[in-house]
Amino acid sequence: MKLFIRDSPRAIALATDTHVLIFRHSATSVGSKQSSTTSVSEGGAPRCIVEFAPWEGQDMGEYRSLSSLKVQGTLGLVTINNDVFLCVANGSSTVATIRPGETIQRILSVEFHCLNRAEYDHLLNDQVNPFPTDSLDADGHDYSGHREPLLEHPCMALKKLLSGGSFYYSADFDLTKRLQDRPAEASTVAIDSLDAGFLWNTYMIQPLVDFRSRLSDRERDALDQSKILTSAIRGFAATVTVPASSSPARSRASGFPSNMTLISRLSCRRAGTRFNARGIDDDGNVANFVETETIFCTDTILFSYVQCRGSVPIFWEQSSGLPGQQRITITRSAQATQPAFDKHFDALEKAYGDVYVVNLLSEEKSSETQITRQYEYHIRESELNRRVEKGVDDDEEDGGKHEQLKHINYDFHAQTRGPNGYEAASGIKRYIQDSAVAFEYFLSEEVQETVQRDGRKQSMIGQNVILSQAGVFRTNCLDCLDRTNLVQTIISQLALEIFLKQQGERSPTSDFWARHGTLWADCGDALSKIYAGTGALKSSFTRSGKMSLAGALADMRKSAQRLYINNFEDKGRQNTIDMLLGRLIGQMPVHLYDPINDWVTAELSRRAPEYSAAEQISIFVGTFNLNGKTHGINDDLSAWLCPQLDQSLQVPEIVAVAFQEIVQLDVQQIMATDPHRRTAWEEVVRKTLNANARRHAADEYVLLRGGQLVGASLSVFVKSCVLPHIKNVEGAVKKTGMSGMAGNKGAVAIRLEYADTSICLVTAHLAAGFANYEERNQDYRTISHGLRFQRNRSIEDHNTIIWFGDFNYRIGMENERARLLIRRGDLGTLYENDQLNLQMVHGKTFPFYTEKTPTFMPTYKYNLGTDEYDTSEKARIPAWCDRIVTKGDNLRQLYYDTAALKFSDHRPVWGLFQCAISVVDEAKKDKISSELYAKRRAVVGSHTASRGTESDDESLYGYDSVEPGLPPASSDRRKWWLDNGMPARSTVKPPSNGFVPNPQRPSNLFSPTAEPDWVKVDKPSAPPSRAASVASNASRVRGDTQARKLPPPFKPAEEQSAPQQPPRPTTYDACPVDNGKVHLKQTLRKPAPPKPNKPTLLRSESGQSTASITSTRSTAAAPPPPPEPRRVVGKTVGTANSETSYPPPPRKSVENPANSPKSSNAPQRPPSRMLKKPPPSADDANPPLPPRRPTNGLMDEGGGEELDGWKPLQPS
Repeated sequence: MKLFIRDSPRAIALATDTHVLIFRHSATSVGSKQSSTTSVSEGGAPRCIVEFAPWEGQDMGEYRSLSSLKVQGTLGLVTINNDVFLCVANGSSTVATIRPGETIQRILSVEFHCLNRAEYDHLLNDQVNPFPTDSLDADGHDYSGHREPLLEHPCMALKKLLSGGSFYYSADFDLTKRLQDRPAEASTVAIDSLDAGFLWNTYMIQPLVDFRSRLSDRERDALDQSKILTSAIRGFAATVTVPASSSPARSRASGFPSNMTLISRLSCRRAGTRFNARGIDDDGNVANFVETETIFCTDTILFSYVQCRGSVPIFWEQSSGLPGQQRITITRSAQATQPAFDKHFDALEKAYGDVYVVNLLSEEKSSETQITRQYEYHIRESELNRRVEKGVDDDEEDGGKHEQLKHINYDFHAQTRGPNGYEAASGIKRYIQDSAVAFEYFLSEEVQETVQRDGRKQSMIGQNVILSQAGVFRTNCLDCLDRTNLVQTIISQLALEIFLKQQGERSPTSDFWARHGTLWADCGDALSKIYAGTGALKSSFTRSGKMSLAGALADMRKSAQRLYINNFEDKGRQNTIDMLLGRLIGQMPVHLYDPINDWVTAELSRRAPEYSAAEQISIFVGTFNLNGKTHGINDDLSAWLCPQLDQSLQVPEIVAVAFQEIVQLDVQQIMATDPHRRTAWEEVVRKTLNANARRHAADEYVLLRGGQLVGASLSVFVKSCVLPHIKNVEGAVKKTGMSGMAGNKGAVAIRLEYADTSICLVTAHLAAGFANYEERNQDYRTISHGLRFQRNRSIEDHNTIIWFGDFNYRIGMENERARLLIRRGDLGTLYENDQLNLQMVHGKTFPFYTEKTPTFMPTYKYNLGTDEYDTSEKARIPAWCDRIVTKGDNLRQLYYDTAALKFSDHRPVWGLFQCAISVVDEAKKDKISSELYAKRRAVVGSHTASRGTESDDESLYGYDSVEPGLPPASSDRRKWWLDNGMPARSTVKPPSNGFVPNPQRPSNLFSPTAEPDWVKVDKPSAPPSRAASVASNASRVRGDTQARKLPPPFKPAEEQSAPQQPPRPTTYDACPVDNGKVHLKQTLRKPAPPKPNKPTLLRSESGQSTASITSTRSTAAAPPPPPEPRRVVGKTVGTANSETSYPPPPRKSVENPANSPKSSNAPQRPPSRMLKKPPPSADDANPPLPPRRPTNGLMDEGGGEELDGWKPLQPS
């Protein structure tokens, strides 16, 4: 397979011996601002043309080979910085052979070729020839020096990731599926049937998969046979050869060696590094989930056994840091976790059958014990653990019942602490032996049959499946790396022993187990490097079966390396992984242009009401500053959390409750978070909500997630019936106290997705102080821009956003007046002086947010236990500190009020919202899409892409007129109102001379505007002739009796700030002489003046203009005056500057009466050609120039003393 490129128009082709796949970038991006309103919107996704055709039918004369290396296939397309890159694998090695004809390749090198730009092509030279000899001399010395690359490839991070040796592919079989799940007779890999959970290039290859699905059956088979499209997994794959003498399957051996293969497939659904990916998500995917398959193959039989590992399937997180600071936090209650837990094990049961959980967490560490206790709770409550009838006799030991989910807690560290060390871990066999036998294994046998065909006997060889695996062991520790890998090695060994025993074979030799241990040790190292950055601990024991001092020292070194990598490198690694998987915010997949797909997408959008519906849910939010008080936890919170409303609003679907100052904000508290107070308040809130739900016969509430930042906490409760609609729940915090170092001020945010609508809930405690509204504005900006969820998702990246909390904005008026207005009930005047209201009006904070006008009294500050405002010595001004602001066009606020809870100096505030949620019926949408594809295929035919040069017609192909007789839709480059590409000639005439079209009118003619169609523009008068211009200027200068100031002296700062302009020649020069006097030298037409030393300003020591001094000393017999200098815009006549500049473009001038009293009489700009001074007259006196304002110029080196004895230079 070769890669070719065409320069104009730029195209890249992947060619095999029979077919070619061509990619070409389209200049238009889907959904861009310039595109037609009738085009399909994809949020600005780049568009490319793709074509797959036989090699014979393509003219490849304009193509050239871009790289001398052969390519193995393409991993897909990716967009970075609006550039589209084609990723191809060009380096690989064979690492595993399952059976003859089924090999696995490890990717060693990839290339990214840009489809729309040629600037990155030269960067490939370093890959083709990393040691160039062009700069070597005859002796072999490099005279070019070390050269750094001027441009780094945008895909360098992806290239390093994909070339790191952890990605594998196979062109022979479906590598994403285990042996038991893939047909043995499949001759090609159907890329659309791959398991997306283990396919790491799903995001990049998906546009090509969609393109493949629209091909005909013949073309689709040809594309599969070409093996151009490549599927990649991440994990580990290796094969070791077992000689016949060591093979345990001797009874059937024919003298040929056997193969033992280990394949580990890492899931990409919750991919990430060690501390960035923990636990489970709402779709049931867990971090570091790996399916590992042990395969033993002889010349006649094929054995396969699968087990899996994965993070504990509850919602938990762990912070990075030094040992002892890596705290574990369970982020969601058990009730709210159960749906995701059930999803995970339902998927395991469907894929593997019965599940046996092997939990290796410690029973002595409190953090791991906490996880274990909740793990056990979920297993007990799991639907898989319900006993179902087996349909056998009731006298069986299990009472005729069957458990689909079992578990064992096996404290690995406690079990291996004795003198036997890690060897004691084999004791787990006695606990899982029975289940291992019951789960069985996959076994197929090669059979040979003789059949009669066409009158002749033929031998046929096929695979006969004897057994299938009916269950799986799911092993976990905290990281699912070191302890897990060692125990999985033991389970794999147990499965092989059961297989060999049932086959009547003898026990394996030590050499066989040594090869088995080596495979598992290499697998553990590979998986550990992916997740934690280093090889696995305890791998030396896995290899040799013995503990050693060298192995212990190696484990210490790896632990230190993990500490550094996890704290300093994992963030960048996580970002690269998310980029590869297409999960970054704003990352768009490449849109492969197809008139069928475009038309179907447009039709699906038009028919959206047929498969989607808008549902209304209610959201309750409440905020309360507790002032550090705890005695109110026993009070009745119903007045705040369960106000008396309409029956339909009494039990909202989502309840978000925020507290501020939940603990005393003292010095000890502001640097750390104590979760006990939050847990106690959450329990009280949940009981209050559930009591109200029972009164209204509604479903009870469960705690979805809680978060805390020292004194600020946020807890989200949802009705149990809506849990199936909620997914992707995440939490984040942002500190703003003490410049972000302390958590006494800051925000806690929780985001979730309800159906297809994203919701973000933020509680904030901003800076205190009456006059510190600018600090509060800055706190908002810090939180809004700095608080980030996973995959770089920000607060603004949500459909619905609700901020609520103690914002601390005050009322800007005197205390007495504010209290008087409160007594009068004049809340309108108070709100007009409210700082938050004023700052929002001026756009200083919460831009584009809205707040319902408060109709309740200010909530701060009260005397404890009373309705009286602060009477202490400070006597703080009452204020609405506790607020709720929202953003989202699908949100409508129904209520905004407070409650009479008096145990704090604040009053709690609550709001009730009605939110429109979009719900899509995916099955119905897929059905409509299939019908539209079939309909459009009949109209368009087999056309896939344009084969010629770039044309406007490609974006219009397949579009029909809206009405008969009308042209098709336009694009950004072709308009139906232009005749065959020729511009239309306007026949509209202005109302009179001097009128032009108004440029201020909007380009859209149908937009309402008050701008007139035409505006009058006065044309400038024609410039005068050269002689008349100079003469008139001279007369104006002589007749000007009022002194005009010269421009200010040159300053270095002004020189740096002003744009540099080219110098123009002057007609006289300043020439210093030996006696320190400066003379004006008379010049005729083109004299050769001496070179000036300081050609900036002509100044005397007194600061007075030299031209002015000379003019005052002139006598009746004065010599002819020097030629008048050329007029320059921005300088008055007589400015002796040897470096005049071209004028800037004309602009509206602002008159300064202090400096330019007659700026309107400034001379006009002359033509660009040289002006010639008319011959001087004897009667003409040298015109006096106005005195210059004394300033310290660049040439004022002699102080302020006036020069004496100046004489005009006499003509020679």
